[in-house]
Amino acid sequence: MASGNETVVYLSEQVVVLFSCALSFLGSSLIILTYIIWADLRTTPRKLLVYLSVSDWLSAVSYAFGVWKVFHSDSLDCVIQGAISTFANTSSFFWTVAIAVYLYIFIVRSSQRVADSLVLVFHLVSWGVPLVITVTAVSLNKIGYDASEVSVGWCWVSIRAPDRYLWMLLTGKIWEFLAYITLPVLYILIKRHIHIAHVALSEYRPILANRPPSHAFSSMADVKLTLIPIIFIILRIWSTVRFILLLADSPVRQNPVLVTMHGIGNTLQGAANCIMFVLFTKPIRNRLCTALCHCSKCRAEVPLSHNVPHRLLAGQDSSTHREEDSNSRTQADR
Repeated sequence: MASGNETVVYLSEQVVVLFSCALSFLGSSLIILTYIIWADLRTTPRKLLVYLSVSDWLSAVSYAFGVWKVFHSDSLDCVIQGAISTFANTSSFFWTVAIAVYLYIFIVRSSQRVADSLVLVFHLVSWGVPLVITVTAVSLNKIGYDASEVSVGWCWVSIRAPDRYLWMLLTGKIWEFLAYITLPVLYILIKRHIHIAHVALSEYRPILANRPPSHAFSSMADVKLTLIPIIFIILRIWSTVRFILLLADSPVRQNPVLVTMHGIGNTLQGAANCIMFVLFTKPIRNRLCTALCHCSKCRAEVPLSHNVPHRLLAGQDSSTHREEDSNSRTQADR
């Protein structure tokens, strides 16, 4: 299965992970496009989601290139790919946590002003910290061929670096561990606050206007608040498991199933965000369906419009023939 410390990446694993990268690329692109097209949807939380999608888009592209090539040396393209994926992946962690912090302050602390004032801080941290870490790692020759020890063909921390475990923590793993703790705590607090608010509101419903309450929106929001940390952990846990197995020097980290799940988990975040925040968001889903139906209707009308003149001409020809026949019969009678 492996030669020395090198983990063999099989063709089937490449195909699956490349497909995952393609889904994430499309999903991140769709989030960005919907934000650009519809101005009334440009809220601050969705703007933060766009920044996260930019990171996931970069991750998908860089990982796809690495999985497609499956590097075997510290080449220049290996270092470039490793640097881009390190920056994008770390930035994705920060933006994911930033969205949770924003929602916590906005909903639980009920302070939109404070939440909006943190956007600049989110930019400085979510772009700045990964950039500093990546530039430092590249400058010290820490990024390079890693023999797929904790990757799937792409480059990350060089296997030749004597302090590679420390740099694996600094360039991703420590931020991954912090996200595992921070995201569930923040979203549990948000859900608890919403639940308490709903219970308090239910006491006043009998004296409010007599109209049926709509539970669809609140239930969908509640589902999303539950799924966000769960999906993040499910996708990222495989990378963490392989890292722990690497620290334990266990050959299990080279298991093809574990390697495949690692590749899918690291590359599917953009697609998961698209499903939750585009396809499972009714206003955006309705607009997409309307736009798609309109496009298909236009395509269907084009060939019809092309055929109409031909049919008219054919009708004109037949009527002309009928007139000529009637004239000829009249003249014959005469």
